[in-house]
Order: sequence, then structure tokens, then C-alpha cells
Amino acid sequence: MTTETTTNDTADTEPDGGRGSLAALERLYAAEAAYITAGGPGKASFDEFAECLDPEVVMFQAAGLPYGGVWRGPSGIERFMAAMSEAWQSLEFLEQRYVVDGDTVVVWNRGRLRARATGRVLETEVMQLMTIRDGRVAEIRPFYLDTAAVIEALRTDDVRS
Repeated sequence: MTTETTTNDTADTEPDGGRGSLAALERLYAAEAAYITAGGPGKASFDEFAECLDPEVVMFQAAGLPYGGVWRGPSGIERFMAAMSEAWQSLEFLEQRYVVDGDTVVVWNRGRLRARATGRVLETEVMQLMTIRDGRVAEIRPFYLDTAAVIEALRTDDVRS
């Protein structure tokens, strides 16, 4: 995985230069990939992932996705992760770039996912606007490069050989 970090002048005035926000996100992404790869609910513990989340965390997913909607609190994120684990059998972050402004981080993710039902592999990009509070993720707003490609990779009605 290649990680590039860009900070703006505001982040550079923070006591740790935004490193605490980056560390929180690195923990979150590692826990997310491990949880999905281990098989999700019933096969993997959500505890490590939950430790990365603010008690009031909220995530806004694109409505057109199978796991779209607003997910609130660690229990909501756990339900979201169950839906993600049902859809995807693996998640690999190939490259991540961060722009840090104190507790606000924009993350560009390039990743590879394998659909559980179809076996299709999807390489895609997602931009996320993340808010960190007290070293934990408090808000997640993902913006997908191509939601149609996500839906196509998950479609089971025309599984290709």
C-alpha cells in the first residue's frame, strides 16, 4: 500500500501536525480490511473496529448501493460492516492519500474488492471526508468514483465466467 500525506497550513499549526487524525484513520482502515477479510459477523470480532469509532459516529453511504443509507453509532457501523461483509469477501487498500486540516481529513482511497457472491474483482476509487474527535472517527462521508461499477460487480443475475 502506498500512503501519501499532504497537510495544509492549518494542519501544520495543530500540536501534532494532524498525525493523531492520520493514526486514527490508519487504525480504522486496518480494522476494516481485517474484519471483511475474516468474513464479518460471526467470524470476526468487531471490537478492534469499534475502538476506532466515536460513540456518536455517523456514516452517510450513497443511497443507490446495497448498503446505502445513514448509519449511526458503533452499532450502526457494525450493521453496515455486516452488509459490506455480505457483499465483499475481501478489501485491499492499494493506495491512500490524505489531506489533513486538524480533525478533518480528506482521504482518497484506491482499492480492490472481491465480490462474495460473484467472485468479481473491482478496482475502484472512493474519496472520503472524515471527521476525527478525540482520536476516534466521528463522521464518514464517502464519495464513490463509480457506483455503477460497484453495483455491477455485485450483480448475481448475470454472473460471468
